[in-house]
Amino acid sequence: MSAGRLTPPPGGFAGPVKRSVTIAGHATSISLEPVFWAALEAAAAAHALPLSALVAEIDALRITAADPPNLASAIRTWLFVATNNENNSQ
Repeated sequence: MSAGRLTPPPGGFAGPVKRSVTIAGHATSISLEPVFWAALEAAAAAHALPLSALVAEIDALRITAADPPNLASAIRTWLFVATNNENNSQ
């Protein structure tokens, strides 16, 4: 695939934005690119959950892994898989 066929994402490329989310009563800083924050907010709304509750659920799944990734990586992975599953079911 030639680079000439690709276009940048709407709004261009952006680096991570750090936000604080409360999980189990503790504030946790998470750095995600704006596109991932938007996808996470949309997923929380789709699951009728506050953002912090969805992050807490992803975190609970993450820590059961044999070699848990960091929380930001777990969120990105979960969003990627959830989005692909949603697109494949349409």
